[in-house]
Amino acid sequence: MSPSSTINSHQASNTKTNEESAPKSLVNEGGTLELDEEGHLLDHNLWTPEVAQQLADTLEVTLTDDHYRILQQVRAFHTEFNHPPSTRPLIKYLMKTLPEMQISNQLLQQIFNTGLVARHVNRIAGLPKPPNCL
Repeated sequence: MSPSSTINSHQASNTKTNEESAPKSLVNEGGTLELDEEGHLLDHNLWTPEVAQQLADTLEVTLTDDHYRILQQVRAFHTEFNHPPSTRPLIKYLMKTLPEMQISNQLLQQIFNTGLVARHVNRIAGLPKPPNCL
C-alpha cells in the first residue's frame, strides 16, 4: 500500500471526464497484464495494489491508504454480488462499510480525479466496467 494516508491535493485539479487513450496492457514484475479496450483488467484475479497504482497512473491519481480502503470494498462488493458496482450502489455500499470516511459522490470524484466514478473506481480496482456505464 501507499505510505501516504492523506489525499493528494493535485487530484482535484484535473478531473477526468472521458476515456483518454487507455492502455491495452500493463507490464510489471509479474509479466504483461492484458486490458480491455477501455483499460480494464481482463482477469480481475491478477489485481494487486501495485497493479492498482499502475491503473491509477493512467488517470493521474496517486493512491493513498484511503484509496486502497475504498478499492478493497469495491472488490468486496464484486465478490459479494458477482458484478461491478454502478455509482449509486457503490456509494451506498461504501457508506455502509466505511462509515468513518463519510463517503459521497463528490468525495469519490475528488479523490479519484474523475466525474466517472463507477467506471474509474472499478477500473483501478481491477474490475470490469459496470454494465450500465456508457
